[in-house]
Amino acid sequence: MRTVLVIDDNPAVGTALDILFSLSEIRTLNATSPEQGLAMLARERVDLIVQDMNFHADTTSGEEGVALFRAIRAQHPDLPIVLLTGWTNLQTAVELVKAGAADYLGKPWDDRKLQASVENLLELSESTREVSRLRHERKQTRSQLNQKYDLRGIVFGSSAMERLIQLACQVARADVPVLITGPNGAGKERIAEIIQANSAAKSGPFITVNCGALPSELIEAELFGAESGAFTGAVKAREGRFEAADGGTLFLDEIGNLPLSGQMKLLRILETGQFERLGSSKTRTVKVRVISATNADLASMIRDGKFREDLFYRLNVIELNLPPLATRSDDILPLAEHFLDGAAVLNGEARQALLDHAWPGNVRELKNAIQRAQLLCRDGVITPADLGLAPRFAPARVIADSEPDRDAIEQALKRARGVISQAAAELGLSRQALYRRLEKLGISADIA
Repeated sequence: MRTVLVIDDNPAVGTALDILFSLSEIRTLNATSPEQGLAMLARERVDLIVQDMNFHADTTSGEEGVALFRAIRAQHPDLPIVLLTGWTNLQTAVELVKAGAADYLGKPWDDRKLQASVENLLELSESTREVSRLRHERKQTRSQLNQKYDLRGIVFGSSAMERLIQLACQVARADVPVLITGPNGAGKERIAEIIQANSAAKSGPFITVNCGALPSELIEAELFGAESGAFTGAVKAREGRFEAADGGTLFLDEIGNLPLSGQMKLLRILETGQFERLGSSKTRTVKVRVISATNADLASMIRDGKFREDLFYRLNVIELNLPPLATRSDDILPLAEHFLDGAAVLNGEARQALLDHAWPGNVRELKNAIQRAQLLCRDGVITPADLGLAPRFAPARVIADSEPDRDAIEQALKRARGVISQAAAELGLSRQALYRRLEKLGISADIA
């Protein structure tokens, strides 16, 4: 059950709030002094605190409440705190809201306002706690993965990459072909390295071939080797990549660029381990784990007759789909910090600019952007201008005189029944910004 701790020297306040909150099935704990409240907080699970600002009849400065607030915040920085008093001035409220107070209500309070504020804050607190729990679980899982497997130094923070890496490590020891799909620059080769590093062939060679970087007439010679005179310019015999990878792993990037004649030979070697060099009738045998990758739509290529269906199924025993960087935003900042390696720091606006960018070039584009910013930044601090990125969504233009006026603020407070968080959200302001405007315009938060 959700639990609220009320700290107020007047027992009648605790009783009244106990009755009010019970209507929403909220458990209430009552303490009549800061010391009792802190002791109760140490032994009970509490979701929200409602605290008074003055605890002696002859005190109206709010200093006791400020001290209690800071003591709670020091021990529980994420715990929402609602301030409740009939004496402390608005300036104190603004300062405490700046310091992290969730809301501020005066005595006598409006039951509807207080209940609405507490309900909203409990819901937000529950969401925040769930996010924290998931982050903690992900951190534990990453730690376990690092202890159990060789992850080749890969940097990630998203649950999508966590699941992908877990699957890659799980299938690594199975001697079957793996197809890695995903956009260019997303890190497909790094996933292939992880598979190799955790396979039974981890001590063998890891050979990479980019099928898209070679002319089609040379791909077969590159893969299977050629005898002297097999084609123009072949002045001596050379071994192919399959021979070089014998006892290890061959990573075929951009597999969709392999010509049909090469696809037939690849199918044969996958099935039998046998092949012939170009210009030779001698059959050779190798034992090679094949990992392939593509950003192409192989299913469409099969329909168009550009890729063999039987080869597709042979390569696709296990498929690992690597999502684009734009869909795994939790990876962006960890990767950026990794590429910086402490050589510079990102200011808050630069970090937001990284999160807002669409990253069509994926991790490769991010690395280039960070390297560029590191060279251009001043005093080791990177700003959005150093990154030179276009935002994913163009921000709405803010007009200088578009700040809410007195009437707009008063109407928003009435509609929100005085609940500051709701009124601030309607006005497009933070709670702190709204409190500053209330103070500036001399508006009471109890206007409803």
